[in-house]
Amino acid sequence: MGTVQTTSFTELLAERGVLIADGATGTNYQTMGMEPGVAPEEWLFDAPERVVELHRAFADAGADIVLTCTFGATSLRLVEGPLIGRAREVNLRAAELAREGAGEGRLVAGSMGPTGALIEPYGLLTHDACVEAYAEQALALADGGVDLLVLETLFAVEEAVWALEGARSATDLPVVVSFSFDMGTRTMMGLSPTNAVAAVASSGVAAVGTNCGRSLEDTDVVVAEVLAAAGEIPVWVKPNAGVPKIVGAEVVYEAGPDMLAEHVARYVEQGARIVGGCCGSTPAHVAAIARALGR
Repeated sequence: MGTVQTTSFTELLAERGVLIADGATGTNYQTMGMEPGVAPEEWLFDAPERVVELHRAFADAGADIVLTCTFGATSLRLVEGPLIGRAREVNLRAAELAREGAGEGRLVAGSMGPTGALIEPYGLLTHDACVEAYAEQALALADGGVDLLVLETLFAVEEAVWALEGARSATDLPVVVSFSFDMGTRTMMGLSPTNAVAAVASSGVAAVGTNCGRSLEDTDVVVAEVLAAAGEIPVWVKPNAGVPKIVGAEVVYEAGPDMLAEHVARYVEQGARIVGGCCGSTPAHVAAIARALGR
């Protein structure tokens, strides 16, 4: 088991009112030298010092919460790469490194991304397989000592509900559910923010919200709708640093630290309770968010 924290997610949120989460994992690893085609989870074993370095950089920038490098670490997703069959080991290792990088007084959240499979009848993902995969990941993250779980970048209502069921069957840790409205103001499966929130709102989630997505202008619209639908449930928002563009051989995100922080500060003014960044957001972006929130 990991280190027992004296402050829970619920307590820290009540104490501070608003919590700052970290920024991107994959895009920062690429800047740090991760080769194209390498899954971020591989760095847990091949470059653990870089994993700790990024966690520490976000903590130093002002993040209250760092997310484990386990976005693609369900057994169903790991089937596609060199870490097949090692789901428990991957998640335990990630929790350990995140705790090391986060340091004292910060929370570690277990990142749980989509399986990458379409549900029946459109694809091969069944209820039982989905629940089992998320239960396995949730248990490993809990045993590794995370403080909360974050089901993030979800597109389909069924997968969100099944993932939540799996997580709940394995641990009583708080669970955040975050959807990605990558088609603008709908998910790729056509889900609206209102319907996404409604699908999980009655399940006692610790927070609900959105991450990734498309442009900041689209996120502005999505956040307003999520806030309206969420009622008393805390709202979680981690947008991309704007839209990525290819400049030469590099992918560049349009929103610099100040631009992202300006949007995020508005989300907090409107009622968002946990904010950070997703793809393209660096420690500098998180530091700008912290400054904008008067930290």
